[in-house]
Amino acid sequence: MRRTLSVLTVVMTASAARDADLILINGKIRTLNSKRPLVQAVACRAGRIIAAGANDEIRTFAAPSARVIDLHGKLAVPGFNDAHVHFWSGGEHLAGVQLRDTKSQAQLRERIRDFAATLRKGEWITGGGWDHENWTPARLPSRDLIDSVTPDNPVFVNRLDGHMALANSLALKLAGITRSTPDPPGGVIVRDSDGEPTGILKDAAMAAVHRVIPPPSEQQITAAIEAAMRHAAEHGVTSVQDMSAAPQALRIYQKLLAANRLAIRIYGLQPLPAWQREAAAGIRAAFGNDNLKIGALKGFADGSLGSSTALFFEPYLDAPNTSGLPSDEMLPERAMLDRILGADAAGLQIAIHAIGDKANHLILNMYEQAARTNGERDRRFRIEHAQHLRADDISRFGKLRVIASMQPYHVIDDGRWAEKRIGPERAKTSYAFRSLLDSGATLAFGSDWPVAPLDPILGIYAAVTRRTLDGKRPEGWIPEQKISVQEALRAYTLGSAYASFEENLKGSLEPGKVADIVVLSDDIFAIPPERIREVRVELTVFNGRVIYERGQR
Repeated sequence: MRRTLSVLTVVMTASAARDADLILINGKIRTLNSKRPLVQAVACRAGRIIAAGANDEIRTFAAPSARVIDLHGKLAVPGFNDAHVHFWSGGEHLAGVQLRDTKSQAQLRERIRDFAATLRKGEWITGGGWDHENWTPARLPSRDLIDSVTPDNPVFVNRLDGHMALANSLALKLAGITRSTPDPPGGVIVRDSDGEPTGILKDAAMAAVHRVIPPPSEQQITAAIEAAMRHAAEHGVTSVQDMSAAPQALRIYQKLLAANRLAIRIYGLQPLPAWQREAAAGIRAAFGNDNLKIGALKGFADGSLGSSTALFFEPYLDAPNTSGLPSDEMLPERAMLDRILGADAAGLQIAIHAIGDKANHLILNMYEQAARTNGERDRRFRIEHAQHLRADDISRFGKLRVIASMQPYHVIDDGRWAEKRIGPERAKTSYAFRSLLDSGATLAFGSDWPVAPLDPILGIYAAVTRRTLDGKRPEGWIPEQKISVQEALRAYTLGSAYASFEENLKGSLEPGKVADIVVLSDDIFAIPPERIREVRVELTVFNGRVIYERGQR
């Protein structure tokens, strides 16, 4: 006797029962739908999920021409949604010099020398991603290190956090930076004992060099975005929230969308200081279609821990002369508050970068004041990173309904050296995933690519194990802040969808939502947590279409 149909589906007519164009069967499919969290199969039509349930039930939905993929028991999950990524610049980074894995200053010099040999005279060397914390000793590089191997090419290569960069002498000359150049508000020009610039520029000081780097052509931007989309598909990322979606990038996103070549969903954030541009056009939060949205604004409260520019209440232990830097957008603080008040009143969404405990505290205060001034509504304020918090501020995320948009890979990277900056006591509430969830806050996970790897699997591994990259903390750095695989997956899917007002469109596998699905090589719910980092994406489905198969090109 045929068992009762038990699919998660909308009411369907008999004529619609055989119209699926893609079916995935024989899998362990985690839907993230609380009514039916685990199913064997899903049916998709025209880019949407139309049913989810048991194999024999879902087979009945197949049109004669449907593609049927047997998952052979593998785990499938909703497409990953990276809530904090620099997508266009990530694609550009793929074409620049790669310095992230350098183990010494000498190796950095060699990489830059070899890259310079591939360029014409006058071409800029950018990219980078170096991390002096990987070197022994952990000393900042200087222009003297690279000048002799780059006499004809200006160099500006960033530290991996993007809040500090190394320029060679030619780049400093082009930017007009000399010993007499003052530090700009919100930035530092690092100088040697004689007062000469070393080539290291922090935060707002980097702007002088950025202004003289030639802007990329439309062709270069397109190539960078296409490279980024390929990279995303390989890692199961089907949606991104682009923190640096400049107008020229938005133009290319629109062109790719019109040509049916945009193989990722984009929520593009614009600079908070330019909020009046969007407000004047009548744009509000999450304006656009299923593939491309705008209406969110990104601001900066401080710098980064690695660059010693994250803003804390107390000084750094290894640099007691400073407690960090407020961003130039926070000078004066009233300017930041006025922007938040104005943009929020216009119905735009606001996301502020805040890393140090004082930066987070100040932004929470401003968000609270904006909600009180502008009245109750579903505004979904966000704090990007929310890395180091005072214990009293953790509960405010839930109380104020502020989304904690966090990047868990930073835990296992920064955890190698963070305590020499801020000590074990302040570290107790660093990357406080468990405490934030318990406070009622929404976690939205991302990567911060190209600051960190785009791979969400590494992010889940980091959130679940908190095992630092140096292998010295096998039980995890601040292990009481670990979360479960289910909670981490949710933060990378439904949590990040909620952060962009799209939880009814994506983030779970249920009828009516987009058919963005990822198949994994191993079951991250069943294997030992320390093995999660070994898991690979086998298949990526975007909008009901297979866009990546492992081993296929």
